[in-house]
Amino acid sequence: MSLGLKELLEKTASWPEEDQAELAEAAAEIEARRTGRYVMTDAERAAVDNGLQQVRRGEFASDIEMQSFWKRFGVA
Repeated sequence: MSLGLKELLEKTASWPEEDQAELAEAAAEIEARRTGRYVMTDAERAAVDNGLQQVRRGEFASDIEMQSFWKRFGVA
């Protein structure tokens, strides 16, 4: 580990928890890019589980809702 990185990481111990979480997220993205393997956070896993439960219940966006979504983001 480079000296500069080691010094910076030591300083992060005094950062607010929100900033530490942001750094951890950035590091996880770099690690995923390097290894080709992404590990979901608990929040991401919960969101995926929620989406799968919605599918099992047959809850889908209507065509009109999807058109509105795409239009809002300038895709349609």
